[in-house]
Amino acid sequence: MTLPTRQLGPLTVSAIGLGCMNICHAYATPPSEEDAGKLLNRALDLGVTFLDTAAIYGLGQSERLIQRYVMHRKTEFTLASKCVMDAPDGKTRVLDASPAAITATLDRALQRLQTDHIDLYYLHRPDRNVPIEESVGALKDAVQAGKIGAIGLSEMGAGLIRRAHAVHPIAAVQSEYSPMVRNPEVAVLDTCRDLGIGFVAFSPVARGMLATGVRDDRFEKYDIRHTMPRFTGDNLAHNLTVVATFEAVAREAGCTPAQLALAWVLAQGDHIVPIPGTQNIAHLEEDVAAATIAIAPDVLAEAATIFAGTIRGARYAAFAQATVDTELLPDEELAA
Repeated sequence: MTLPTRQLGPLTVSAIGLGCMNICHAYATPPSEEDAGKLLNRALDLGVTFLDTAAIYGLGQSERLIQRYVMHRKTEFTLASKCVMDAPDGKTRVLDASPAAITATLDRALQRLQTDHIDLYYLHRPDRNVPIEESVGALKDAVQAGKIGAIGLSEMGAGLIRRAHAVHPIAAVQSEYSPMVRNPEVAVLDTCRDLGIGFVAFSPVARGMLATGVRDDRFEKYDIRHTMPRFTGDNLAHNLTVVATFEAVAREAGCTPAQLALAWVLAQGDHIVPIPGTQNIAHLEEDVAAATIAIAPDVLAEAATIFAGTIRGARYAAFAQATVDTELLPDEELAA
């Protein structure tokens, strides 16, 4: 199957990619390795040509699963991974964007993937202790050495993007973006458009909330949504009433809520590539179909208004927000 394509700097990728965090951690019990492999291969069979992983996902397990199950099909996809957030000893998580740490993380990733080249390599988070110029400089060296093809940034605001881009062209900036989460609209989307940088939207179905995957806050023990204020208690109860309106619009349009969310993200600019993640092949097929379904502009416009100023609770808990540079929305600034 062939999907529409979009550009991330010099890279041509399918309009919808696959986020590969879910196959090993973060939400609920991970699938078996065999089922993760089936999901990865089904994504490629459906025409997905962009897989996104990171050193920290499963403490390297996501990269290992990609190597085991689909690296023999590497000519069919563009691979992105990330550094800075890592667990060098396999246990303790760290955030370190020093050149030495970046180089070590990249070398471990290449070893896990059993390759000598990663197409797109991101700084996963800003490191307040290391100037962005030094971190990008380390990745520039990796480009020149042939270890990576292009440089990306994740959860960084407009100022850092411009500083990074001055050191070496940035191919892609990644942040959370969905009809519910609009932070990139403050400054990041325009900055990317101005500089010719692609934008990669993670959690485009709002960590399952726009995919009928959240109905209460009885998450499994290690589910990261336990720590996110908008996914718990009274905040979640209120937010689900707003989501019900979104779901009704999707039903009227003849698509699923996830497809409406993804179609909306795609409609916000041709430099935007959403990367939904899932553990379920049926959900994967549903998501990928959003790249080719037609939804009327008035429906997309209606979807855009539902969440304006209506969602309660911060996107991250305070400890996680401290690692993020993406701009806050005006109402979030007031709450802070």
